[in-house]
Amino acid sequence: MLKFGTTSSTVAAQIFSAASGDEPTTMAEKVDFASSDAAAWRAALAAYDRRLAALGKPDLTEVDSFYRHDLPPLLRRRDPDPFLAKPELVRLLQWKLSRGKWRPRLMDFVKGLEDAVVESASRKAFAALPDLSKAITELTVLKGVGPATASAVLAAYAPDVAPFMSDEAMVAALGNAKEYTLKQYLAFAEKLQTKSKELSSGGEIFTASDVERALWSSAIASKSLKAPPGNDLKNKSKTHGKRKR
Repeated sequence: MLKFGTTSSTVAAQIFSAASGDEPTTMAEKVDFASSDAAAWRAALAAYDRRLAALGKPDLTEVDSFYRHDLPPLLRRRDPDPFLAKPELVRLLQWKLSRGKWRPRLMDFVKGLEDAVVESASRKAFAALPDLSKAITELTVLKGVGPATASAVLAAYAPDVAPFMSDEAMVAALGNAKEYTLKQYLAFAEKLQTKSKELSSGGEIFTASDVERALWSSAIASKSLKAPPGNDLKNKSKTHGKRKR
């Protein structure tokens, strides 16, 4: 159903969404990092699954479910000496690259690692928590594993301490996403930990990883609002019916 009081571009987006069966992106799904409105953050977080599916990337929903729902309890069952197995690292990297930018060389490097080496490095990393600096350093000895991938490993086990270092959340929290260093990650993690505590002060629990997912979801929603389907119709009329490939 169309809503009154909307702009023409928003109406176009709603028409497209109604035709495709998708819910339209709303301003309620966007959140600014400076905001202390827990309800706005919860709305952005609640839209995560829909924003993920809207990307239309093969297998992304499946590997995201593995990463968020299957892997954390699996790691917890291995307490008090948790570790990450190599096949799990491969699937985790598939999730990271699918949700962001695909870098085949990283996957080749990780697939070439020895199982025992992955287990040993991850054991040391998990044991180092909550010392993020040491934990990240233990994981980045693995070829193909940088601070961002290492953060994804740690986030699966300790979501309250170690948020995933996504481009979208980095831009929102720090203003850029070009510096994939330990120093940058530590600054990023501290910001998200602080924000999670701020949002949890009202009684609702937010982890640092919840904050990251809400920021990612908000960034994807923002892209949808900036480029509504109506723009495609305008572009086609300007090119006199010529098809773009």
